[in-house]
Amino acid sequence: MARRVFFSFHFERDNWRVGQVRNCWLTKPNRESAGYWDATKWEEIKKQGEEAIKKWINDSLDNTSVTCVLIGSETSSREWVKYEIKKSHERGNGILGIYIHKIKNSQGLIDIIGNNPFDDFYITQQNGQKKYLSQIYSTFDWINDNGYNNLGVWIEQAAKEAGK
Repeated sequence: MARRVFFSFHFERDNWRVGQVRNCWLTKPNRESAGYWDATKWEEIKKQGEEAIKKWINDSLDNTSVTCVLIGSETSSREWVKYEIKKSHERGNGILGIYIHKIKNSQGLIDIIGNNPFDDFYITQQNGQKKYLSQIYSTFDWINDNGYNNLGVWIEQAAKEAGK
């Protein structure tokens, strides 16, 4: 079964790399065999202001079972990525991260690895100790972990771990 996925990423810096991940299903027989449906349209909403962005993010998360954070060199510092992670966790989506810094950009260059954005969030356990989301949610490397062939598997794994 193909999952509806919300892709979270730093648009300005990583859009070229992200496009390669989000559109990899185009070379598969169909979306079902790819294992996911992309549920994002960031480009159209950005100019409408903060409240419109929040509403769009919240609406875009509806009917998704997984949030996939595409991690570039500056992703962890982006306000809207943090908002998307927070909201995804709150609503119980399966969440995973994929490092995309080794995907070549439009000039054929790779980038430096970014920080894991899940390190910035934690839950407080019953014993009062912090458990960081990076201890809960898996991350993968698009190049080293063969993302082209494994994205659907990772998405399904994240959904199942979230009970979806």
